[in-house]
Amino acid sequence: MLKAKTLRRHLGGHHHHHDQSLPHGRGGAPPEYAPPLVELKRGGLTESLHRGAIVVVGPDGKRLRGLGHPAMPTFLRSAAKPLQALPVITSGAAQRYRLSPAELACLCGSLNGEDFQVAAVLSVLGKAGLGPELLACGIHRPSHRPTAKALEARGEKPSPLHNNCAGKHAAMLLLCAHHGWDPQGYTDLSHPVQRLVLASVAEMCAYPAEQIGIGIDGCGVPVFRLPLISLAGAYARLAAPQAAGLPAALAQAASEIMSACLAHPEMIAGSDRLCTRVMQAAPGRILAKTGTEGAYAVAIPELKLGLALQIEDGNPRALPPAVCQALHELDILDHEALNGPLADLHHTRLKNHRGEIVADLAAVFEL
Repeated sequence: MLKAKTLRRHLGGHHHHHDQSLPHGRGGAPPEYAPPLVELKRGGLTESLHRGAIVVVGPDGKRLRGLGHPAMPTFLRSAAKPLQALPVITSGAAQRYRLSPAELACLCGSLNGEDFQVAAVLSVLGKAGLGPELLACGIHRPSHRPTAKALEARGEKPSPLHNNCAGKHAAMLLLCAHHGWDPQGYTDLSHPVQRLVLASVAEMCAYPAEQIGIGIDGCGVPVFRLPLISLAGAYARLAAPQAAGLPAALAQAASEIMSACLAHPEMIAGSDRLCTRVMQAAPGRILAKTGTEGAYAVAIPELKLGLALQIEDGNPRALPPAVCQALHELDILDHEALNGPLADLHHTRLKNHRGEIVADLAAVFEL
């Protein structure tokens, strides 16, 4: 793999790097660098504000548009999943185990635990002769409420297959099988599969691996903290791998991942979820991927752009209006989409327990 420093120089990246492994203030900048992005109004009066940062970059990693501090330190969380899945292709594992496009997309998604997603994860594991008992992501109820209720009605308990991160963990187990690595302890940073994943994230973000901040994700694997602009750059490289000058094998892998995800938005999140709904409103045009704690990223192939945003207080309710507005500003979502299928996301109306609309949540920025 191309070293991150070499790749950064090759891409002409200009951003001054801060060591994300060291303690660092949340914003890393004065408060005025975190402008209001989303506002809650009650009775027509401001009640609260969600501040943050947005950055739009091209495949060379340079900022083209944005608001707030472009280097706001951001844990990528689940927005890293498409980057973490790339070694499945570059290693030859995807070809060896004959993964379908839907299965590849499943490896990149934060899954709802819906039956078709569980089936995809089982299929991926089965193709490598692996069982679901190896999944070390933990157990929670399916995020998709109807699926959770149906499971309960059948008297069945949730399993790791219903975890949001089951696809990502299946990808890691697949890599273990392909390389002949012991899957035991595959969630540890010292395990070869995690070193491979870290290298992939560093390469796509054009950021030195040794300077990436490391934490532990909700599913138990290492998670990465980088400047927001680095996340946007990674998604720009997914959007336009050839223009980014990525090494041939990596560029091909990025193209395959993008093609799979664009064709299967239902695998990126699931029914009624932001990522899937936004992708379906702009079919075949974007890969939209949530992180957690207010992080979000979008790859836009037709514009050769990457978009990343971070809600500073981490509140997920601010993401739908902010994401919809940012994509509107970039001419990806038109008024027809925003006032039609995405109306409840773009302009959220909050109801009280009597069913009355009492507050409005909407974006308050222009890029």
